[in-house]
Amino acid sequence: MRVYVPLTLPGLAEAHKAGELGPAPLRAYAVTPGLREWYVSDDIEELEYAALSRAALASLRMIAADSAAPRRRVVVAVDVADKDASATPGVDEATLGQVTLADPVRLARAAAVHVDAGDAEADVTAAAAALAAADAGDDDAQFTVDGAEDHELLWFGVQEIPGLLA
Repeated sequence: MRVYVPLTLPGLAEAHKAGELGPAPLRAYAVTPGLREWYVSDDIEELEYAALSRAALASLRMIAADSAAPRRRVVVAVDVADKDASATPGVDEATLGQVTLADPVRLARAAAVHVDAGDAEADVTAAAAALAAADAGDDDAQFTVDGAEDHELLWFGVQEIPGLLA
């Protein structure tokens, strides 16, 4: 099963230094039964993109909570055994596609790292500032948050992490 672990750039630096994603339990996103039901698609690529998008939103929330973090969303894609990921119960908007990994995951097992390009920083900054208002139902703030989602995360190999952190 492919899972998508949301991080910030400082979180990616910590994972790179430690050689693993952790500590456990680790929150990630994946194609869960709830996500399949919500997204109403049998196309695995579309479903995985939806899980990646959920992780990108979680990364945005992490950025909003850390004023020192660079304003670039980070998601690490990792393949784990199905038994290693437990779906979060319930199918509400906050936990849709969310899974928990009981153990840290070696960074060497990562399939890819997805990171915003530098030109997304202004929109990600605005989205992070608007998150609380969007959560409270403000449509204008939600529009601002959606603006960050208009930026596709770039794909990088694990061996490229040092360059991303430089």
